[in-house]
Amino acid sequence: MDDRGGSFVAVRRISQGLERGGDYHTTSAAWIGKGLSCVCAQRRESDARPSFDLTPVQEECLQKLQRRVDVPYDSSNPEHQEALQALWDVSFPEEELHGLISEQWKEMGWQGKDPSTDFRGGGFISLENLLFFARTYPKAFQDLLQKREGDRALWEYPFAVAGVNITFMLIQMLDLEAVKPRTMSGAVFCKLLSENEMAFDILYCITFKLMDQQWLSMHASYMDFNAVMKSTRRQLERELLLEDITRLEDMPSYSLLS
Repeated sequence: MDDRGGSFVAVRRISQGLERGGDYHTTSAAWIGKGLSCVCAQRRESDARPSFDLTPVQEECLQKLQRRVDVPYDSSNPEHQEALQALWDVSFPEEELHGLISEQWKEMGWQGKDPSTDFRGGGFISLENLLFFARTYPKAFQDLLQKREGDRALWEYPFAVAGVNITFMLIQMLDLEAVKPRTMSGAVFCKLLSENEMAFDILYCITFKLMDQQWLSMHASYMDFNAVMKSTRRQLERELLLEDITRLEDMPSYSLLS
């Protein structure tokens, strides 16, 4: 999705460089309550940026997730082919897929007959996220896939491509390619990740449902997708910083999955 709003475009892979621009976050007492410590790293005299120390367990969990993020989707990889077939089977159990390259994929909201061209934006983890969602929260997944809830727009967002965009947005929001978290929400997430290695996948499911709720409340249409994603991100960041969040299930938006 182009930052200027409008139509869907192929999202590019995030740069592998670890130094990226970011907003400065001021010191907060909430760090103490969440067991976080902050060190402001000086890049220039006029540019102080925070970084957060991690425990060895948190660092190991973050690195494991980063390795997942770094895996591109490979249409020649049997494991990736099997995962793609599994996604179809769990999404449309009553309909046989006639090939991994098929016009049938458009039913799920892919841009063309070959989903691999859309996975380039989010990598293999974006497929894993969709598959986790379908298997772990099947009713919520099917409600979104079939657009069963709410007063839907004439021009709806394409389900599958939206899913890839959500993976991409979460990687950016949590700054997952940095050596250490540089935002409060990223630091809180690392703590949650150390307690549940599937935290990213669960947060993905929460985000997808929250995005759809924002879509409906904003009476959005196809051209409004970028604004909906920005609103979704702001709400996620607010919820992650709530004082009583000790696990993802404590987030108010988690209830949307049930």
